[in-house]
Amino acid sequence: VTHSIPACIGSMTINGKQLDNESPVSIFAVNKCYETVQDGTFFDGSGFAALVREGYKVRSDVNISLEFRTTAAHGALLGVSSAKVDAIGLEIVHGKVLFHVNNGAGRITATYEPRGTNSLCDGKWHKLQANKSKHRISLVIDGNLVHTDNPYTQSTSADTNNPIYVGGYPADVKQNCLTSKSSFHGCLRNLVFTKGQHTELFDFSRAFDLRGVFPHSCPGAEH
Repeated sequence: VTHSIPACIGSMTINGKQLDNESPVSIFAVNKCYETVQDGTFFDGSGFAALVREGYKVRSDVNISLEFRTTAAHGALLGVSSAKVDAIGLEIVHGKVLFHVNNGAGRITATYEPRGTNSLCDGKWHKLQANKSKHRISLVIDGNLVHTDNPYTQSTSADTNNPIYVGGYPADVKQNCLTSKSSFHGCLRNLVFTKGQHTELFDFSRAFDLRGVFPHSCPGAEH
């Protein structure tokens, strides 16, 4: 077994003596337990999860789907970026969801802005789907579709071979399609990347770098 148990452990005794888990000698990637827990991965707003160490190739087509829950109006959802300009990015800025794509000729953005008093930062689960098909991009939030015109119709491929950073990214890593420096605070679940017939569901407990991220447990309500 090479990874930690996604569970809560309490009232542990050794030789009849109860261990004091309130003041441990050292602690790593252990969070408090919640009275009510939901499936998902909790991001505490300080870090990120890094997936696909060997590099993810966005290229011409990709469909990304995920569910998120937050009370924060800002936060990076995910980004894949080359050291040049080719990149994709999903983020929440001023309560709007932005899907950025740069195929090499320039960044284009599809923006979803909730209508009226409807908020995406209400602590409830929202479904997101972002699609890039050559030079076309679209964004679907809770069944509402937005797309944008792309003047760079000849540029169709985002040539990346880089990790997928979720919920934020390290300070020394360039993300050409994220504008927010804020890490995501809230919960994510069901992150799926689809290319043609190939579908990949990402398990955050298998991330190669995990900072301020707690796989498999979300507090039942935002505190």
